[in-house]
Amino acid sequence: MEEEERQAKRAQGIWSEDELLANNKKRNRIVTYIIAVIVVGLVFSGRILISSQSEAGWWPDNTLFKKLKHLVPAADRELKGESDDRINVLLLGMGGEGHEGAYLTDTIMVVSLQPSSKRVAMISLPRDMVAPASGWKKINSINAYAEQNEPGSGGEITSQAIGEMLQIPIHYYVRVDFNSFSKIIDELGGIEIDVENAFDDYTYPISGEEDNPNYYARFEHLHFDAGLQTMDGKTALKYARSRHAYGIEGSDFARAKRQQLVLEAVKNKLLSTRTLLNPVMLTKLANEFSKDITTNLTAWEMLRFWDVFQDVDRSQIINKILSDAPDNFLVASQGDGGAYILVPRTGNFSSLQIMVRNIFADHEPVDSFSNPNNEKEEIPTISSDTNIVILNGTWITGLATRTSAVLDKAKFNILETGNAPERNYSNTVAYALNRNNKKSLEVLKEILPVEVSEELPAWISSYQTTDEALPDIIIVLGSDAE
Repeated sequence: MEEEERQAKRAQGIWSEDELLANNKKRNRIVTYIIAVIVVGLVFSGRILISSQSEAGWWPDNTLFKKLKHLVPAADRELKGESDDRINVLLLGMGGEGHEGAYLTDTIMVVSLQPSSKRVAMISLPRDMVAPASGWKKINSINAYAEQNEPGSGGEITSQAIGEMLQIPIHYYVRVDFNSFSKIIDELGGIEIDVENAFDDYTYPISGEEDNPNYYARFEHLHFDAGLQTMDGKTALKYARSRHAYGIEGSDFARAKRQQLVLEAVKNKLLSTRTLLNPVMLTKLANEFSKDITTNLTAWEMLRFWDVFQDVDRSQIINKILSDAPDNFLVASQGDGGAYILVPRTGNFSSLQIMVRNIFADHEPVDSFSNPNNEKEEIPTISSDTNIVILNGTWITGLATRTSAVLDKAKFNILETGNAPERNYSNTVAYALNRNNKKSLEVLKEILPVEVSEELPAWISSYQTTDEALPDIIIVLGSDAE
């Protein structure tokens, strides 16, 4: 009888206090995860927080996201790091249950956001990189060890370790378990991927067959043709996770790029009008994402992120990928048992820390060799021949080449450009080998933010150009020359 009365009252829109409280809690949970769906779709897209001012107009006033802003208290409080004009977020992606190494993080990315300029820097760290806090083991294992010791601690512990390595505070983390990712893609009706390179992977592991006595029964053959194609969830997940393809798609760096393509496609589908205006689909997605997302971001902080960075344009995004390329920060080495690892090229993390710390200063939108108003500025010239060598003392690609183009216009005789033996210079230094070039040094100071030094480092005494010509000045570019 009581149940019949309760059902009758509900039909009239009359709810008890306990029922209202329960409904509010459920609603707030769903709202929080709907926001998480949108935020994670954005931050894992490879185009983090892209401008809402596109021609398509992503967020018209009648979208669900606009309405959700009224349901969650987005207070006037500041985000962590906002007062320092830099907010650092660690993004982690892991395989999840049913995958080999469920808690190993395949995707590790530090995203720094600068509120004053609305610029974003994305720094991708390879899984095989080692860190002091991990006992010089691979950084992709930090989350797994933490979860083994204390379930639920992986995001926080990994944030601390990465922050210590890079010498920056990690304010927030978002960790995504891709175990249900295929279900989400299927819920969206599949995604479109433009496959860049056709490839075959003959050793893609079959879930549940890891210990099959027939070794070859543990794997399946994957084949992908190049070109635009629609993928369901399982296919997209295999495309993103394949590690042993033949050819150029067989590296972890290629896999990371494929993962970004999948996430970009998911973001496009997720942020389509058809999805955003479908509360039933959003609720299903939110419930699915609630199983897969771990973060220390609260609902109001997610909304604050949107409020502060909704106008970010593609041109305001700085991308950095750490690798063992010749002009990058890492070099291949061997760990315990001969395991493949990546270690700092210079033997310590100082160069990497300088790059991370100065990433916004090193990528100013205004050309360093022109004035802030972009007015045409006349470059001073020298009147006598001065032989110079320009060496890149940073990891900023192409810095020596760009600088040589400017100094060539100033009539300097450039013998050579290249990389300095050490790549951790913050300030540009000119080493004067010929002290009779004071006028040339003065002109140099007008063009570059250079410090002149007559104290020569040991390596200069043995430095020779390729044609054995003697330079009058050796310039080592610091990050302030960008």
